[in-house]
Amino acid sequence: MNNFDEVYHQYWDRIFRLCMGYVNDHDLALDMAQETFVIVWKQLPTFRGEAAIGTWIYRIAVNLCLRQIEKNNREFRLKKDAPLHHYDTEHDLEPRIRLLYRLISELPELDRIIISLELEAVKQSEIARITGISDSNVRVRIHRIKEKLTKKFKENGY
Repeated sequence: MNNFDEVYHQYWDRIFRLCMGYVNDHDLALDMAQETFVIVWKQLPTFRGEAAIGTWIYRIAVNLCLRQIEKNNREFRLKKDAPLHHYDTEHDLEPRIRLLYRLISELPELDRIIISLELEAVKQSEIARITGISDSNVRVRIHRIKEKLTKKFKENGY
């Protein structure tokens, strides 16, 4: 599958949710997903198929998210009174989903990548390839992340 329209329709929602898990900001997540697909559109003709196309697209999105987090951290250091996270109340996300995005955005970087990909039903072997860790380490981390998120959900009354 190297037709951009097919790729876009198949992966847009997944990439948006991945970005949302990173930045916890609806508009910024939209921008990052859009930027991901601009890169995909430009580079799709040269995609060699060495990995699954989904793996390639997720890797592009993860790299953009990591750069955005780094940029946000730099700006935060410059503006000490800036909020670390903000909710976009204009968008009517269900409170539990908003909480999930917030909790995911508070996880360490690698855990954020892993759980975001897991929530997108990416195979654990692909997650291992994207993150560069072993399949067994991915399984263990997913289990621990889910435990951590479940505990935090309970602490928040769910």
